[in-house]
Amino acid sequence: MDKAKRERLEAKGWKVGTVAEFLELTPEESALVEIKLALSRKLRQRRQEQMTQAELAGKIHSSQPRIAKAENGDRSVSIELLLRAILATGATTQDIGDTISDAAIPEKLRAPA
Repeated sequence: MDKAKRERLEAKGWKVGTVAEFLELTPEESALVEIKLALSRKLRQRRQEQMTQAELAGKIHSSQPRIAKAENGDRSVSIELLLRAILATGATTQDIGDTISDAAIPEKLRAPA
C-alpha cells in the first residue's frame, strides 16, 4: 500500500497493518503460515504439470478432495501430507528446501547471509 493511501485511511480512523498484526501472529506463526502456503503453491504447480489430483491421491493413498485442500492451503492439511505429495511428484529434498527458503519468512527468523 502506498504512503498516501495509508495516510488517507488513517486520517479517516482506519487502523492499517498487516494480516499478521491483525491476527496477532508471532514471527514463528507467520513463518509457518508462509511455509505451508509456499508448499501448497509448489504442490499445485508440480502436480498440474504431471497428473490429476485423483492420480496423485492414488499415489499417496489419500483422496482427491484432500489433495484439493492441500493445493488450496487449507489449514487442516499437515506439512507431512504436503511433503509426501510434493515428493510423489518427483521433487527432490533440494526442491523442497528451495521452496521453503523462498517463502516470505519474517526477516528476524532468517539466517544471516
